[in-house]
Amino acid sequence: MSSSLSRRNTLQAAGALAVVGLAGAVAGSTQAAAATAEDGTTEDIVVRHPTLPQVPLNNAFTVKVRPLGGTWQRLDVYLAKLALIDPTTGSNKAQSSSWAAFDFSGTVEVEVTYNPGGVEKVRIRPDSYGITPEVLGSTARFTLDRPRNLVIQVNDKVFDCLHLLANPVEQAPPAEGDKNVMYFGPGLHTHADRTLKVPSGTTVYLAAGAVLTSNVIFEGVENCRLIGRGVIYDATGGAVFIRKCDNVTIDGITILNPRYENIRVAESQNLKIRNLRAFSHQGWGDGIQLYCSENVTIDGCFLRTSDDSIALYTHRWDFYGDTRNITVKNCTLWADVAHPINIGVHGNPDPDAPEMLENLRYENIDILDHREPQVLYQGAIAFMVGDGNLVRDVTFDNIRVEDFRWGQLIHMRLTNNPKWNTAAGRGIESVYIKDLSYNGKNADLSMIAGLGEDRLVKDVTFENLRVNGKVIADSTGKPRWYLASDGVPMFVNEYVKNLRFLTAAEAAAL
Repeated sequence: MSSSLSRRNTLQAAGALAVVGLAGAVAGSTQAAAATAEDGTTEDIVVRHPTLPQVPLNNAFTVKVRPLGGTWQRLDVYLAKLALIDPTTGSNKAQSSSWAAFDFSGTVEVEVTYNPGGVEKVRIRPDSYGITPEVLGSTARFTLDRPRNLVIQVNDKVFDCLHLLANPVEQAPPAEGDKNVMYFGPGLHTHADRTLKVPSGTTVYLAAGAVLTSNVIFEGVENCRLIGRGVIYDATGGAVFIRKCDNVTIDGITILNPRYENIRVAESQNLKIRNLRAFSHQGWGDGIQLYCSENVTIDGCFLRTSDDSIALYTHRWDFYGDTRNITVKNCTLWADVAHPINIGVHGNPDPDAPEMLENLRYENIDILDHREPQVLYQGAIAFMVGDGNLVRDVTFDNIRVEDFRWGQLIHMRLTNNPKWNTAAGRGIESVYIKDLSYNGKNADLSMIAGLGEDRLVKDVTFENLRVNGKVIADSTGKPRWYLASDGVPMFVNEYVKNLRFLTAAEAAAL
């Protein structure tokens, strides 16, 4: 390669060619080769995605990116529709927001301009990333040294904000014509019945700039992938359905405007859902629903949803079986309706065939928002366990909850809700919540509640729970006759046994 065309410039050139539809495949193969320099160091590389057909643009923000000290490239900024429920009428008027995406390695500079002007402050979320931009008039600048899914808020606007999806550079993406690959290059792709059924052993690849308007269905198959940087847009039902499958991977795609949930998984095992980004605004617009499945990892996802962001269940409809060995990690969750995390509502009420959810792990998660007017459906972290379900062996580790608009921090109870259940839950057991923090003022009264001596919530431990910086513990920071739960505050009923609030030092000494 000549000195006049470095690997970094090759990436920029390939991205530019792909934008005008001339070199999509070349761009993909070059991306994988160019992320590491000859001396083994990571190069500063930016890959701009081709323009998405049919997906509406939004002109509220202008976004530019460049490798450190390089040439600015302007990104396309698209419309995202989000939900806002009127608590008086129940109506849901779609709200307009913005999103943009690109790939990079090394260090990248980002410039974001809010075109309506009047910028008084800019906040980059999650807060845990500690990104403080330089703000000059209506423009904010900052750098990234790793892939991030960000929300850039101007003047605390909840909807008129920018969701910036900064991906890693793709490594070894499939090429068009590869064996056992359904390849969708830049452009609009649809099917007459709006359905794409995927056979076993197949990779569905959505290249950057690809827009697929079909529902993707994996049913009774194994060893499949749905990967790439493309978009599933305006799917008529749930965007992705996985049932009775083994070894399915979803990685890197974005889902926009599904008519129902973004991804539904049932009676499946050995799944990986990574770097998924999803936006929904219509009713029942869950991010990821899991039914009767096991050995599932959800990693690095950004979900802004019009129902639960991630919901774990057992039986519903004609799905049957336990749910176990589920790991959710490194995710950012924003529920404009319902819960960021929801566990246990649906199950099998037949007392002769009870089901359970067990060995559930949540780690390193940022919860950005929770807005739910209905008290019985609140909880940034919610256990609403009904239909004979038993939930046990659940761990939360390093969960950061930012101030949300409306709801509770914790809602953990056994229930028999006539809207959804025909029987009460059996129990909640062995829940360990470590390093949960909430910073804000909008949280309503949290609750933990069982239903009777035979339907208990038991063995729940909070280690190093921090509310606005204060550690909530049985031993410190309160009059001795107060309950530690008063410091949350939290209602705990008489059917909760062995509830503990420990400091980190106390937990280490056990």
